[in-house]
Amino acid sequence: MPALILHADHLLTMDADNTILSNAAVLIDGDGKIAATGTAADLIANHPGIPVKRLKDRLLMPGLINTHAHSGLLRGTAEGLPVWEWLQRYIDPMHRVVSPREAHIASQLCYAEALLSGTTTIVDMWRYMHGSAQAANDLGIRAVLVPYVAEHPDHDYFETLDNNEALIQQWHGGANGRINVWVGLEHMFYATPKAWQRAIDISQRYGVGFHTHSNESRFDVEETQKRYGVRPIQALERFGLLDAPRVLLAHCVWLSDDEIDILARRGIGVAHNPVSNMKLASGAAPIEALRAAGVAVGLGTDGEKENNNLDMFEEMKTASLLAKLSTLDASALGAWPVCRMATIDAARALGLDAQTGSIEVGKQADLIAVRTDTPRMTPLLGGADGNLHHNLVHAVQGGDVAMTMVAGRIVVDEGQLCTGDLQSLIAEANAAVPDLFRRRENWLRAHGTIDALHA
Repeated sequence: MPALILHADHLLTMDADNTILSNAAVLIDGDGKIAATGTAADLIANHPGIPVKRLKDRLLMPGLINTHAHSGLLRGTAEGLPVWEWLQRYIDPMHRVVSPREAHIASQLCYAEALLSGTTTIVDMWRYMHGSAQAANDLGIRAVLVPYVAEHPDHDYFETLDNNEALIQQWHGGANGRINVWVGLEHMFYATPKAWQRAIDISQRYGVGFHTHSNESRFDVEETQKRYGVRPIQALERFGLLDAPRVLLAHCVWLSDDEIDILARRGIGVAHNPVSNMKLASGAAPIEALRAAGVAVGLGTDGEKENNNLDMFEEMKTASLLAKLSTLDASALGAWPVCRMATIDAARALGLDAQTGSIEVGKQADLIAVRTDTPRMTPLLGGADGNLHHNLVHAVQGGDVAMTMVAGRIVVDEGQLCTGDLQSLIAEANAAVPDLFRRRENWLRAHGTIDALHA
């Protein structure tokens, strides 16, 4: 690809000093990496002949990183239940009947939504993920793909470790490095001890990460104590599930001090999902305690059915407000920590901080341009003592993203998806849903649980 200079009114780098530059520019080389940053005048003068894309009334910042999501087609149809009942009534029956084609359609739609709202990297735990890999390849998002694995006689309707290993072999490092494949377990309960060991063996053999849900609800903690005599993080450590080269745990709402110490000592990343945790009445995670202990905490939307959108700007605001409400401390989780959780801290939780998460020389050009000519960004005061970061966290919405770039390629421009036909993706999803729902209802009827969806 040809080199390009992006010239914006404001540049938020998310480097170690949270540097903000005005009337600034970023030089992107032919390999899709950041070659230089600085004032627009200097950068343009020093690199004559390189095209300049003027981003007037725009703020340029690192792309957002969604550390926990699930593709899906159930938005707005799985409501009003706490997490474990919600799984049994709505989600697990869907997993029994979903098809590879439907899974592919779901990933296409979710990745398009993510890109349009400023997410450049997504961690997706889903089904039939060869289709997800193809969707990520085609639409241009950076993706960490984590199959929904369950290896247990009571949960034999998810992905298998054989599927997971095959996906690693085919897609890990694909799309010029944009696609990573990790080992995933839906939950420790959904696998046997033999499967736990094999999951970590695969992770270590291929040098890939491991991702699962943990400590999401009180039930999760109580049931783990009943089964194993210890709390969930203690159980994960005891059974070797923290021994992968990189581990990311979703939720971590109900943590003891000892569990926080384990996470910090073992270098475990946490994906915080505040909207999902509120919707499913799971609770408020101790984010400030985790951050104070040195744990890398990123933000995640969870799935379209848990949330019900993939807008990471909404997640940023909610994370800050939930921390304030749950601690009754208006100073809790301020704007700068939240900005870092959505960018560089999320990259650190994934082990990708040398590649993405900030605008620094040598990193991938994963960038977004946010409109500043909106009421939500008015007034806008630049500089380290201004309100730019507060507006990003508490006012901006995903629809304010004007441009999204991944690895130097513009995939959204002036709010329009460049790598796919959005209306066709929406139409394909709407066409697929009725048959998926019919098959789920038929399964419930055949197993005497039809009233579950109508209770």
